[in-house]
Amino acid sequence: MISRLKKHLSGISVAVVLLCVSPFLLSAHCIGSDKEKEKVDNNRYSCVEVPEYVVFCGDTIDLTRYDRHERMDRELMAFSYMHSTSIQTIKRANRYFPIIVPILKEKGIPEDFKYLMAIESACNPLARSGAGAAGLWQFMPTTGKEYGLEVDSHIDERYNVVKATYAACKYLKNAYEKFGDWVSVAASYNAGQRRISQQQERQYTDETLDLYLVEETARYIYRIFAVKLLFDDPSEFGFYLRSSDLYPQIHYRTVKISETITDLVRFAKSQGTTYALLKNLNPWLRDTSLPCRNGKEYEIMIPEKDKMNYKPEFTMPYSRNWVVDK
Repeated sequence: MISRLKKHLSGISVAVVLLCVSPFLLSAHCIGSDKEKEKVDNNRYSCVEVPEYVVFCGDTIDLTRYDRHERMDRELMAFSYMHSTSIQTIKRANRYFPIIVPILKEKGIPEDFKYLMAIESACNPLARSGAGAAGLWQFMPTTGKEYGLEVDSHIDERYNVVKATYAACKYLKNAYEKFGDWVSVAASYNAGQRRISQQQERQYTDETLDLYLVEETARYIYRIFAVKLLFDDPSEFGFYLRSSDLYPQIHYRTVKISETITDLVRFAKSQGTTYALLKNLNPWLRDTSLPCRNGKEYEIMIPEKDKMNYKPEFTMPYSRNWVVDK
């Protein structure tokens, strides 16, 4: 009798426990289902869609052939998942595109070459490669000198945004006279004009995109195409920027120098700024002095003291497509 009672009570206990726990089990199941549904609803494509074509310097480039499609796909994925580099490139472009684009137009170079600059240096005027290329346009010392830049231990105009852009225009125009198409010009900026010419002759084609080239050069043109799409619409790559996220242009006054400055630290102080800010705005100054030889004149930028503070609410985007707060 007692054992039957125990069994009966045991059964009742189990039933009570199940009744108490069931709501939580049901609730847990419902929560899990909601999360799964939310996960599905919020799912986004992990790859930027490869377009059928891209327009570069006015020419329509067909990307439907499998090799071109896959090369483009690789570069689109690279810009999608190199988050910090891609975002910083856009931020800096807001400062430097307004400087270089008017120079490109002045010299008759297609505006799309601003994207070549972007992949060369990530729009960083202080960029320097392991091979020794420097500045926004990544000139090697010998090439920089060949196109009119001064490069020595005191002065390195590869870091001068304006002068380096004019030098790049000279190179690009020279290459166009040789090749007659802008895709070949862009490829030659990476590989050199001689190498591109040799490969065109050896492979019996003037179509640079059909050449078999070393991987770096083979990727180079598609990287330019990809970064153009990035700048056309960063949100397609998952980047949602506000105007205040972009870097504003720096306000400065220009001082012309025609006599040697023996101490740039003292010079900076005399101009109401610091040596660090002077170097930041004039990275082409490579030493603590500036010798002026043969009557040569230099222009040094001095930041305007009353306009140096960061005021993101006044930052204007170079392109409205870069930002979400339109």
